[in-house]
Amino acid sequence: MSAQTNTVSKILELIRQDRLPGGAHLTAQKLADRLRLSRSPVNDALGILEQHGIVARKPNRGYFLQHAYDALAQAPMDLAPPAADDIVTQRYFQLADELLRGELPMQCSEALLRSRYALTQAQTQALLARVAQEGWAQRRPGYGWEFSSMMTTPDSLLQSYRLRLALEPAALLEPGFRIDKPVLERCRAAERHLLDGGIATDTADQLHDRGVRFHESLVEASGNPFFIDTIKRVNRVRRLLSYRSMQDRSRYEQHCDQHLEILDLLERERNEEAAQALAAHLRSTLDNLTRISGILAS
Repeated sequence: MSAQTNTVSKILELIRQDRLPGGAHLTAQKLADRLRLSRSPVNDALGILEQHGIVARKPNRGYFLQHAYDALAQAPMDLAPPAADDIVTQRYFQLADELLRGELPMQCSEALLRSRYALTQAQTQALLARVAQEGWAQRRPGYGWEFSSMMTTPDSLLQSYRLRLALEPAALLEPGFRIDKPVLERCRAAERHLLDGGIATDTADQLHDRGVRFHESLVEASGNPFFIDTIKRVNRVRRLLSYRSMQDRSRYEQHCDQHLEILDLLERERNEEAAQALAAHLRSTLDNLTRISGILAS
């Protein structure tokens, strides 16, 4: 058993011994005193418990027990830290959610993010590299990072769909449009996967990426580099609000049916009808997003 895992086990045992209720404040210094440890390993152990959903960390307040001691009866005593990639992904969604709720400053330092999300320096850099690549954060000249206000309002996602409505159907009518059969089959397989249960079980990342791959595959078939570059830029920066919209997945079965119809039309080289179907698909998505604007803004 590693030192980290051993400290986690000792904290779990203290919670059970003290019969702590849900919401109890777990003070790192008090735990360190009782375990005769420094605060550093205790904070590391509390971070592991947070990653497993046993405690919750509130900025500037510390850690709080999520459930009463008796609910921990089934919790293993040898909880290990998640893989580094898992931690960065968890913190990515936490950061995105807090940014959308207005709980995170639009300008902040790496040190603030590292402390707020209990990350190592390498993990913090990996997190920032991901959001920078997606286009909703950039390094400030000299010091710190700045998030894009463009992608923190519901209107931003709706505006991105209006741009796509103007661009994507036109791409299907380009003179050089040609879509290969393996691309069609790959797109069909992705839609069937979703209809066979993936809508409910895929992560937000997976759902977003499957949709992006479908639409980018159609635009790439146009052979027009200006269309391709524009749609890829839009897809990078809309990812943040796209995740929030996935709280309502009821519309995804309809999306899959519409995607399959568009693929069938393209396979038969009925591009004008496919462009009309694609425009109708994007308009219906835009209407659905307008109806759930409360989710986007919450």
